[in-house]
Amino acid sequence: MKTIKIPYYTSTLDLHVDEANLKAVVTAKMHDYKPAKSEAELVKDALAHPIGSKTLRELAVGKKKVTLVTSDHTRAVPSKLTLPILLAEIRAGNPDADITILIATGLHRPTTEEEQRRMFGDAIVDNEKIAVNNAFEPNDFVKVCDLPSGAEFFCNKIAVDCDLLICEGFIEPHFFAGFSGGRKSILPGICNAATVNENHSYKAIADPHSVTGVLEGNPIHKDMVCAARAVNVQFIMNVALDGEKKVVAAWAGDLEEAHAAGVQFIREQSQCPSITGDIVVTSNGGYPLDQNLYQSPKAVATAEACAGEDGVIIMCCSCCDGMGGTNFERLITLGTVDEIDSYLSKIPPKETISEQWCPQIYSRILRHHKVILVTTYLDPEEVRKANMIPASTPDEALEIAYGIKGKDASVVVIPDGVSVMAVKG
Repeated sequence: MKTIKIPYYTSTLDLHVDEANLKAVVTAKMHDYKPAKSEAELVKDALAHPIGSKTLRELAVGKKKVTLVTSDHTRAVPSKLTLPILLAEIRAGNPDADITILIATGLHRPTTEEEQRRMFGDAIVDNEKIAVNNAFEPNDFVKVCDLPSGAEFFCNKIAVDCDLLICEGFIEPHFFAGFSGGRKSILPGICNAATVNENHSYKAIADPHSVTGVLEGNPIHKDMVCAARAVNVQFIMNVALDGEKKVVAAWAGDLEEAHAAGVQFIREQSQCPSITGDIVVTSNGGYPLDQNLYQSPKAVATAEACAGEDGVIIMCCSCCDGMGGTNFERLITLGTVDEIDSYLSKIPPKETISEQWCPQIYSRILRHHKVILVTTYLDPEEVRKANMIPASTPDEALEIAYGIKGKDASVVVIPDGVSVMAVKG
């Protein structure tokens, strides 16, 4: 019997699989990647040697109003480490700079002060100017331009009105934007709801290029880059994280060039051939990405690539913060999988409902695969309404899956489905 630890909330759950059934355990090479420098040294070295750009301290010279966009409570950006370094670099170029840290929430709920203290540390919360993006507050936004898709781009005024706009984030495979990081700090990070919704329309999500690992021809990515360029993002700092959420690489500089360098590294460290199993077990990488069901399609989409024609997917996701949004909860429990997809497919891009993209992706997956959700925070009846099968432990889920596929079913385990790009063929 093999014991495999599956990330769950702030710890792990044990999965026990008979070795006769276990076909493979798939992990990203990055989890074993050992950089020669410390986390702080990697960040400082990236800032000292920017890609396609002057250094941040050079850019800061003479800039009075500076906006530094960072991620919210649903992302694992190590801001407690990176923000003090970035702030020091800005002030090395201009000690009198008026700096605002703008938290990019996209359509998520506002980041609380308690979460800010956990993410940034007390010193930054107590001494720096912090603003939280609220996509549903119309007075906070100004129209910048129309995007290639035809969507109107409304951006937070704090970013539009500054002299120097900087973004920090981390890069990982993304299930419809290709990769996270870079331009995503702007769109969806600090846009109004209408802009985010249209960028994530049924048509855009259904495009064959809107998948993990694809940037070329991806309409969602194209809009995102256009938006970030339109508001003149002059500098980014992005990192790569291992399974313990520690920095293993960093890139800084031009919006596209620095991001491209990071994407190349992530692709090399994350991409692997898909290994087909009758049952695929995965997780959303633990907290903070597994705090609600809305975030979980990321890993389920990875498992989909390994689940064969009608394989069973076991998803371990704490959902400690519940379903993840009123619209998501309503749409994912609207009816059968076909009824949900039929309803969503009729919604024009400019009438896109916030959060509809995750029910759309789940509908695509659930049409071919039974999904067993391992969670101790959601009521089992809620899980069933979402067209999934509830379980409280990975072992219980595995027994349910064996009941569907047979006791001889092969099992593929992807402990962290967010960090892996499983490529068919």
